[in-house]
Amino acid sequence: MSRKKYFNEAAKTWDERFYTPTLSSFLEKLVPQFGLEPGQHILDVGTGTGVLIPYLIEAVGPAGSVTAIDYSEKMVQICKTKYSHLRNVKVSLKDIEKDALPAESFDAVICFGVFPHLQNKEKALVNMNHTLRRGGILIIAHALSSKELKHHHNRASSHVANDGLPEETEMVRLLKRAGFVVSRIRDEPGCYLCVARKPSKS
Repeated sequence: MSRKKYFNEAAKTWDERFYTPTLSSFLEKLVPQFGLEPGQHILDVGTGTGVLIPYLIEAVGPAGSVTAIDYSEKMVQICKTKYSHLRNVKVSLKDIEKDALPAESFDAVICFGVFPHLQNKEKALVNMNHTLRRGGILIIAHALSSKELKHHHNRASSHVANDGLPEETEMVRLLKRAGFVVSRIRDEPGCYLCVARKPSKS
């Protein structure tokens, strides 16, 4: 089974399994730490069923927008069912590792719960940098530490058993090679948060 097929098959029970009151409480506290502002345009990479969308919309307000992408057809289908009625939310089937996105179109790119599953992380980061405006921010976050995530994926399925977050030195290297300046990395029990920025000047 391919990784995409794994996520397509998992989509129908994804919210039931993972969108718990605990996660909701976690996101209520986490998203304000992203530093988003009203009126900003956000790219939600690997949106899945759109768990992050309500929190992002609350942060950017009616003048802002969220473009949510995922490479899983079934995840996108469910996400559209939940959020396509919102005028400032656009849900698309796209692969950040392969598909071209408009240059300098977003104020922030958010990767919540998806970065470990990217096969070509460097290519994905280059594409994220390309679509960010000058001075824009990149957020890579997870509701587990890198150590906890490794344990979780080992137990979850053979299809994601080797999907993990890079060690801090490797993460910094990847981000710098893709043109980012790293602001901070926090890796602690129950939370991983990496904040990087695209320089304001070339």
